[in-house]
Amino acid sequence: MIQRKEYLDNLKALRDKQVIKVITGVRRCGKSTLFELYINYLKQTGVDDSRIISVNLEDLDNAELLDYKALYNYVKSRLVPDKNNYIFIDEVQKCNGFEKAVDSLFIKKNCDVYITGSNAYLLSGELATLLSGRYIQIDMLPFSFKEYYEATKPGGKSKREIFDSYLRYGSFPYVAYLENDEKIISQYIEGIYNTILLKDVATREKINDVSVLESILKTVASSIGSPISTKKISDTLISNGRKISPNTVETYLRALTDSYILYNATRYDIKGRQFLKTLGKYYFVDSGIRNHIISQSARDTGHLLENVVYLELIRRHTRVNIGKLAEKEVDFVATDMNEVHYYQVSASVLDEKTLERELAPLQEIKDNYPKTLLTLDDIGNGANYEGIRQVNIIDWLLL
Repeated sequence: MIQRKEYLDNLKALRDKQVIKVITGVRRCGKSTLFELYINYLKQTGVDDSRIISVNLEDLDNAELLDYKALYNYVKSRLVPDKNNYIFIDEVQKCNGFEKAVDSLFIKKNCDVYITGSNAYLLSGELATLLSGRYIQIDMLPFSFKEYYEATKPGGKSKREIFDSYLRYGSFPYVAYLENDEKIISQYIEGIYNTILLKDVATREKINDVSVLESILKTVASSIGSPISTKKISDTLISNGRKISPNTVETYLRALTDSYILYNATRYDIKGRQFLKTLGKYYFVDSGIRNHIISQSARDTGHLLENVVYLELIRRHTRVNIGKLAEKEVDFVATDMNEVHYYQVSASVLDEKTLERELAPLQEIKDNYPKTLLTLDDIGNGANYEGIRQVNIIDWLLL
């Protein structure tokens, strides 16, 4: 198994800390596997099996535990007194009233509680209330390219070939092991996609016409890398014969982001140093899902690269926004505390006019924070344009 080092290190740092650890993320991104990896780590550090209590609520064998009292009593009966116990509850949102069981276990002495869930409606907006603020949320993504490369490298392909597969088929962990079998990968991604749409979005929002959701997603998929508003999406659907209001579009988009299939990147005015509420961008959690939604001919390498870079930046930085600079735009502004980093993304800048266009926004920024131009161009150790570094995107992803 790929070690998912970033998330594993996070859990190690939080071990025995007096907070509930909540792992959230899109379906099939590897949350259950992370539990396995962490449990193996605990055993390696000397924790006996009897002190590790693991429950997967997707397993029919645990159907009787979908009531919070039953779940609480089951775990309580297995606690080892006077020693630290490690409690893992997978897909916790399936248990009705789960927060009562989790809170009660948490306040017991010597209980270190870890939970996962796919549905952000239960595990984000309401989480602070449900768990009395006693939690830390770890948002998990599918494979980074570095993890995907590690999983597929034994195949003997070049970095560029592996990256092309990553862009085409996406980053769900299991996809990396399907050896580019397009038919099987397509069926697997379609299964994830349909489950998210039907279970995580349509059921929760009581949407009977799922085709409306798909129409919204297709519109967003065709607009990656471009600012988009709920009114624009509404107008597009109306022009295609579907009557839908901007308010309804906003509700559906919120449900799609809650389910982690979409991420919303808001705009940041670099000169005014303020966040803007309009004309943000949406990115997909996985390029394979995005490619599944739109036709083969509509796939655009530049926009897919931007999607991949956005996901990598939210792995590496606290906040990631779209940069507004008068009439120009910086693809991404990534911030950590008082540190800022600016990024432009382009498939290639070998054409002189394209290079000038991509550098122009970065050249207008007068502060001394790092500025990077990411491309697929083969440029050896990179290039430097008056402090703006050009870096190969594949090399950057593998850092």
